[in-house]
Amino acid sequence: MSVNAEQMFKNLWNQYVQLTPQADKIRQLLEGRGENPLNDHVAFRTIKHPKLGIEGFAKHFRPLGYEAKGEYHFEQKKLYAIHMEPTDPQQPKIFISELLTDQLSDQAQTYIEDLVQQLPDDATSQPDFCFSGRPWNCTKKVYTDLLQESEYAAWMSAFGFCANHFTILFNSLSSFETLEQLNEFIKASGFNLNSSGGEIKGSADVLLAQSSTMASNKVVHFSDGELEIPSCYYEFARRYEMESGSLYQGFVAASADKIFESTDKNS
Repeated sequence: MSVNAEQMFKNLWNQYVQLTPQADKIRQLLEGRGENPLNDHVAFRTIKHPKLGIEGFAKHFRPLGYEAKGEYHFEQKKLYAIHMEPTDPQQPKIFISELLTDQLSDQAQTYIEDLVQQLPDDATSQPDFCFSGRPWNCTKKVYTDLLQESEYAAWMSAFGFCANHFTILFNSLSSFETLEQLNEFIKASGFNLNSSGGEIKGSADVLLAQSSTMASNKVVHFSDGELEIPSCYYEFARRYEMESGSLYQGFVAASADKIFESTDKNS
């Protein structure tokens, strides 16, 4: 049984705010100012593998009216990504990245292969795949060892399949004139922002400016104990008009590269 768009995003949001209570709090704070924030995009992380990969997520959104539009390369983080756009402009865009496991060390590849082999071959075909969470047993050692090489790989080992972040479209807000003002409001409300590369990544020059909170910490139960680690975060995106007069709908790799670091551990 397939999931319709409304139910898909409801399921994703409900799972996301369990991992990221700050997102619900921020949304409520904005609604308390009379705002009705629109969702710009939802992002997912996955692993390049015959059982998984970008297509494992993309095939759930294609029947909902989505089409792949752009692709992005993150050489330093060993990632590849695409974004998908909907035919219904009220629905958010989708950003899907995957870890290029063949570029990792032999040990990391072994860890990841051991995790993935716990999945059935048809794992991505299940209707609830996009919000299925962690589908494998994982030890604290596997998580911490992967963390030394790839924060992305470690995050995947701990959380599996879920929305890594939702994103408020700044353009849908009326009580802030600039993204800087929104950032100050978020910080004054007690939330930490990702400052890697500056609190605002991008600018009008590249038609997109983004900021994000640092991920909430979540106690994760591993097969040999617990760790409190960064989970998911909330992003804010301001889109600028192109010469055509319509808003730019793509992404900027240099900015997204720094946004990924929102799940780095707070020092």
